[in-house]
Amino acid sequence: MPSYTVTVSTGSQWFAGTDDYIYITLVGTERCSERTLLDKPLYNDFERGAVDSYDVRVDENLGEIVLVKIEKKRYWVQDDWHCKYVTVKTPSGDYLEFPCFRWLVDDKEVVLRDARAHLPQDDKTSLVKQHRQKELESRRKTFRWKEWQPGIPMSIDANRHKDLPRDIQFDTEKGVDFVLNYSKAIENLCVNQFMHMFQSSWSDFADFEKIFVRIKNTISEYVMKHWKEDFMFGYQFLNGCNPIVIKKCTKLPEKFPVTDAMVKVSLEREMTLEEEIEAGNIYIADYEVLEGITANCTDPCTLQYIAAPMCLLYKNAQKKIMPIAIQLGQTPGEDNPIFLPTDAKYDWLLAKIWVRSADFQYHQNITHLLRTHLITEVFAIAMYRQLPAVHPVYKLLMPHIRFTIAINTKAREQLICECGIFDKANATGGGGHVQLIQKGVKSLTFRSLCFPDIIKARGMDNKEELPTYFYRDDGYRVWEATKSFVSDVVHIYYTSDETLQEDEEIQAFIKDVCSFGMQDFDHCEFPKSLKTREDLSEYLTAIVFTASAQHAAVNFGQYDWYSWIPNAPSTMRRPPPNKKGIADVNWIIHSLPDRGRSSWHLGAVWALSQYQECELYLGSYPDEHFIAKPVKKAMERFRKQLAEISLSIKTRNEGKKLPYYNMSPDKIPNSVAV
Repeated sequence: MPSYTVTVSTGSQWFAGTDDYIYITLVGTERCSERTLLDKPLYNDFERGAVDSYDVRVDENLGEIVLVKIEKKRYWVQDDWHCKYVTVKTPSGDYLEFPCFRWLVDDKEVVLRDARAHLPQDDKTSLVKQHRQKELESRRKTFRWKEWQPGIPMSIDANRHKDLPRDIQFDTEKGVDFVLNYSKAIENLCVNQFMHMFQSSWSDFADFEKIFVRIKNTISEYVMKHWKEDFMFGYQFLNGCNPIVIKKCTKLPEKFPVTDAMVKVSLEREMTLEEEIEAGNIYIADYEVLEGITANCTDPCTLQYIAAPMCLLYKNAQKKIMPIAIQLGQTPGEDNPIFLPTDAKYDWLLAKIWVRSADFQYHQNITHLLRTHLITEVFAIAMYRQLPAVHPVYKLLMPHIRFTIAINTKAREQLICECGIFDKANATGGGGHVQLIQKGVKSLTFRSLCFPDIIKARGMDNKEELPTYFYRDDGYRVWEATKSFVSDVVHIYYTSDETLQEDEEIQAFIKDVCSFGMQDFDHCEFPKSLKTREDLSEYLTAIVFTASAQHAAVNFGQYDWYSWIPNAPSTMRRPPPNKKGIADVNWIIHSLPDRGRSSWHLGAVWALSQYQECELYLGSYPDEHFIAKPVKKAMERFRKQLAEISLSIKTRNEGKKLPYYNMSPDKIPNSVAV
């Protein structure tokens, strides 16, 4: 009597094991095995992290095993089970892997294909074709599009984290509870005594040190010491949390009438302003998108304000970026003066603070939330709806969308919802954040997700001109390494461009992203189909890079750059000055966030800057979705390239007072999960 040995691996997450009844059925090309009970309740099989083996006896050979059906029947109380994979040893001694990586909840069954990746046109039998179709039909019922807010990329149809499919929830909801985490951060930072002190201003700049955790030889300490300096102000446009706004100025905007006489003292090359522009030495940061955004009015006791400034920047003889002119509104006039480094000390400092506050709003809402979190969720939902687990692109993307839908759902539930945590300390809280994201979507094109393209579009691609733009340099290397790996995988499974064009599932995925996820916005310019393998490689590289490297670059440095409150005010409590000569220390202190808002801000940037427990970094794929040797070799090459990049970044950073490591692969998580 033929016998098959079935080995079942249970996940290592908390509560992954089960005491329920587990049944298995082997489906072969010739016949199926009988439904076999693998474990009886309380026999201590299927415990967390366990690997259990069983014999399945059959009367006749089943032929080639193509499917494995696993059923869980409740024994007593609800006891979810996470199955990692099933290995089947055939009577001839061959081993077949059937990856699962899914939760079985209540009385549930899953049907698994073997671990080999298959394009839809590769499937020839009706059995596997039907399985493929049923899987997608089931997923489309589970993963439904929903409009969170008009004019914003679509999200998952779930109001709460616990409403999500179990497979995409966090292992423990407690770990991503924003209220709990922010409160813990506030307590750990010893600022809980201030968290309810709204409307209570600090006495002076030094007073902010009461909530500043001073850690020697860190970026945050360096920022605290040097935040007033023009060099520090300019440096953050290149390597701070929001290094995507600055661009080369090829022509001075009419709305920003800076004259040569105004800035002549700041120019070092004995050239006029126009000549400096022509020479490529002038840059600009324009926060026009903030104009008209409603400021937070959720607290009637505290008026809050937003500005839409413009800042002209100069690359000096040492190739450092220095501010030379700031206008705090988009319409020039007597009540909207242009502030200069030659102005009174506090006039100039206050103007820079307003720019930093605007940059903070832009960063949190557009750079971070929209352009990493929300757009990655679009790709994730479309992937689940259109690509079955055996599709090679599903296997490629799966590690890079891990927990993204979950963290975004939790954010909509607690953080950016009406009366959410975001309202407590941010000028764009109370609805302004939604307006800002809606405006930011208009510049969210597919090409803007392609790292080399957006760097070049801003005129920032010349390394000789800006040798300390480390975000660009490290990003280029990570992008190229990622694209090389993705291209290897694409070419393994797509032998020609025609193969890609014939793949109905991948084309449906691309179309779903554009037509549903991005709602066919006229300005989005996302493709609806792809014709070449090169196009697909670039498309998938943009997804992986956005979810990993780009998110890491704009997220994990938040405590470094934002923990010193005057360097990145989350809100302003006085309107921007409409004339010069009124600013002093007292004016600035009463413009900056009060004690309560400062404390909530500090707790937020601390919590957001923390890595997850058991974080998986770029190139780390412990869940073996792929088993093909060519793919495993491509992964090894990818990891080797990433290790070389990490080492070179570490070497470059040695001895630097301001090291840049946010694009170092060993600090880049695989996915958006925080």
